[in-house]
Amino acid sequence: MAIHPTSANARQQRLLDELERCGDEMSGQQLHRVLQDGNQPMGLATVYRHLRLLQQQGLVRCRHLPNGEAMYAPLGRDRHHLTCVSCGQTRVLPQCPIHDLTVPEEQRQDFALLFHTLEFFGLCSHCQSQQEVTG
Repeated sequence: MAIHPTSANARQQRLLDELERCGDEMSGQQLHRVLQDGNQPMGLATVYRHLRLLQQQGLVRCRHLPNGEAMYAPLGRDRHHLTCVSCGQTRVLPQCPIHDLTVPEEQRQDFALLFHTLEFFGLCSHCQSQQEVTG
Protein backbone atom coordinates (compact mmCIF):
# COMPACT_ATOMS: atom_id res chain seq x y z
CA MET A 1 0.00 0.00 0.00
CA ALA A 2 1.47 3.34 -1.04
CA ILE A 3 1.86 6.13 1.49
CA HIS A 4 -0.34 9.10 0.65
CA PRO A 5 1.96 12.06 -0.24
CA THR A 6 0.36 14.32 2.37
CA SER A 7 0.37 11.81 5.25
CA ALA A 8 2.56 12.43 8.30
CA ASN A 9 4.84 9.52 7.37
CA ALA A 10 5.27 10.82 3.82
CA ARG A 11 6.09 14.33 5.08
CA GLN A 12 8.64 12.97 7.52
CA GLN A 13 10.18 10.82 4.80
CA ARG A 14 10.47 13.87 2.50
CA LEU A 15 12.29 15.76 5.25
CA LEU A 16 14.64 12.82 5.86
CA ASP A 17 15.27 12.48 2.12
CA GLU A 18 16.19 16.18 1.82
CA LEU A 19 18.50 16.00 4.83
CA GLU A 20 20.23 12.94 3.36
CA ARG A 21 20.48 14.56 -0.07
CA CYS A 22 21.96 17.75 1.35
CA GLY A 23 25.07 16.12 2.79
CA ASP A 24 25.24 18.77 5.51
CA GLU A 25 22.99 20.25 8.16
CA MET A 26 19.95 22.29 7.23
CA SER A 27 17.78 24.70 9.17
CA GLY A 28 14.01 24.38 9.16
CA GLN A 29 13.89 27.51 6.98
CA GLN A 30 16.28 25.96 4.44
CA LEU A 31 14.26 22.74 4.32
CA HIS A 32 11.08 24.77 3.88
CA ARG A 33 12.60 26.68 0.92
CA VAL A 34 13.78 23.47 -0.75
CA LEU A 35 10.34 21.92 -0.36
CA GLN A 36 8.63 25.10 -1.64
CA ASP A 37 10.75 24.86 -4.79
CA GLY A 38 9.67 21.24 -5.25
CA ASN A 39 6.33 19.96 -6.43
CA GLN A 40 4.97 19.18 -2.95
CA PRO A 41 5.35 22.27 -0.71
CA MET A 42 5.02 22.02 3.05
CA GLY A 43 4.18 24.81 5.49
CA LEU A 44 6.94 26.11 7.76
CA ALA A 45 5.11 25.12 10.97
CA THR A 46 4.60 21.62 9.53
CA VAL A 47 8.33 21.37 8.72
CA TYR A 48 9.27 22.23 12.31
CA ARG A 49 6.58 19.96 13.79
CA HIS A 50 7.82 16.98 11.78
CA LEU A 51 11.48 17.76 12.50
CA ARG A 52 10.63 17.67 16.21
CA LEU A 53 8.83 14.32 15.74
CA LEU A 54 11.79 12.91 13.80
CA GLN A 55 14.08 14.07 16.58
CA GLN A 56 11.87 12.39 19.21
CA GLN A 57 11.94 9.18 17.14
CA GLY A 58 15.75 9.24 17.17
CA LEU A 59 16.07 9.75 13.40
CA VAL A 60 17.30 13.35 13.33
CA ARG A 61 19.66 15.31 15.55
CA CYS A 62 19.53 19.03 16.22
CA ARG A 63 22.37 21.48 16.89
CA HIS A 64 21.83 25.08 17.97
CA LEU A 65 24.02 27.86 16.61
CA PRO A 66 25.07 30.80 18.82
CA ASN A 67 22.33 32.92 17.18
CA GLY A 68 19.72 30.38 18.31
CA GLU A 69 19.08 28.85 14.88
CA ALA A 70 18.53 25.09 14.96
CA MET A 71 20.36 22.95 12.41
CA TYR A 72 19.16 19.44 11.60
CA ALA A 73 20.92 16.36 10.22
CA PRO A 74 20.20 12.64 9.98
CA LEU A 75 21.18 10.83 13.16
CA GLY A 76 23.75 8.64 11.40
CA ARG A 77 25.80 11.64 10.31
CA ASP A 78 28.37 12.00 13.11
CA ARG A 79 29.81 15.49 12.75
CA HIS A 80 31.33 17.79 15.30
CA HIS A 81 32.06 21.47 14.97
CA LEU A 82 34.19 24.49 15.79
CA THR A 83 31.87 27.51 15.93
CA CYS A 84 32.77 31.19 16.07
CA VAL A 85 30.68 32.93 18.73
CA SER A 86 31.07 36.28 16.96
CA CYS A 87 30.18 35.63 13.31
CA GLY A 88 28.69 32.11 13.55
CA GLN A 89 31.16 30.54 11.10
CA THR A 90 31.20 26.79 11.61
CA ARG A 91 33.94 24.37 10.69
CA VAL A 92 33.39 20.60 10.70
CA LEU A 93 36.01 18.58 12.55
CA PRO A 94 37.46 15.85 10.29
CA GLN A 95 36.95 13.19 12.97
CA CYS A 96 35.36 12.87 16.37
CA PRO A 97 37.98 13.36 19.10
CA ILE A 98 35.90 11.35 21.60
CA HIS A 99 34.66 8.61 19.25
CA ASP A 100 35.94 5.75 21.41
CA LEU A 101 34.74 7.22 24.69
CA THR A 102 32.01 5.21 26.38
CA VAL A 103 29.74 6.05 29.28
CA PRO A 104 30.00 3.38 31.99
CA GLU A 105 26.80 1.40 32.43
CA GLU A 106 26.46 2.39 36.11
CA GLN A 107 26.41 6.06 35.06
CA ARG A 108 23.95 5.75 32.19
CA GLN A 109 21.76 3.29 34.13
CA ASP A 110 18.63 2.68 32.05
CA PHE A 111 19.46 5.16 29.25
CA ALA A 112 19.76 3.74 25.74
CA LEU A 113 22.27 6.09 24.14
CA LEU A 114 21.45 7.22 20.59
CA PHE A 115 24.12 9.81 19.81
CA HIS A 116 26.38 12.45 21.30
CA THR A 117 27.19 16.01 20.37
CA LEU A 118 30.48 17.83 20.65
CA GLU A 119 30.94 21.47 19.85
CA PHE A 120 33.78 23.87 20.52
CA PHE A 121 33.06 27.60 20.68
CA GLY A 122 35.61 30.34 20.14
CA LEU A 123 36.68 33.06 17.71
CA CYS A 124 37.65 32.43 14.09
CA SER A 125 40.86 34.08 12.81
CA HIS A 126 38.90 36.89 11.12
CA CYS A 127 37.01 37.79 14.31
CA GLN A 128 40.23 37.54 16.34
CA SER A 129 41.89 40.09 14.05
CA GLN A 130 38.78 42.33 14.22
CA GLN A 131 38.96 42.27 18.02
CA GLU A 132 42.65 43.20 17.93
CA VAL A 133 41.88 46.18 15.66
CA THR A 134 38.96 47.43 17.77
CA GLY A 135 40.36 46.29 21.12
